[in-house]
Amino acid sequence: MKTIRSPSLPPRKILGIAGSLRQASYSRAALGAAQEPAPEGCAIEVFNLAGIPPFNQDEEDNPPARVLELNTAVGGADAILLVTPEYNYSIPGVLKNAIDWTSRRMAIAPGKGNGSRSWAASVGVHGSARAHYHLRQCFAFLNMHAVNRPEVMIAHASEKFDGQGKLTDEKARELIRHLLEALPR
Repeated sequence: MKTIRSPSLPPRKILGIAGSLRQASYSRAALGAAQEPAPEGCAIEVFNLAGIPPFNQDEEDNPPARVLELNTAVGGADAILLVTPEYNYSIPGVLKNAIDWTSRRMAIAPGKGNGSRSWAASVGVHGSARAHYHLRQCFAFLNMHAVNRPEVMIAHASEKFDGQGKLTDEKARELIRHLLEALPR
């Protein structure tokens, strides 16, 4: 985690979550790229959704330990940064489960208004645009203040990351920098 501290303000805690469980996913790689140009005064921490079970209302009052870890991470963040692939024209189930769990247990409670932003990376021509918009629908219900611009949708992601998962597309890197600067304090 890269932390740059400003002498006048405490660092802004940004929680990054990739909506893909695949180790070599473009979403995970894109989230890693956000840590490189992090603006001054930002600390970006990444939470891995591995182990988040499907939401089960029967367990709502006694959620699994991994869900409690997610709630703690989300609850301690000043802003949330979500990067998602597109599965069947929507967001992956693991990301939807994480949203469902956290919305039920106060971390992302409706009305809390966490600053949030999402972006998408896909091998397809649309750069996960449909998943991105479905995620915004979740934000509307949760009353999360989404930063709508700049939009970062990395189409043809297989051509924009090198073999080590480093983002090589300078335009995408610039948009990520602008997006991080636009997150609320």
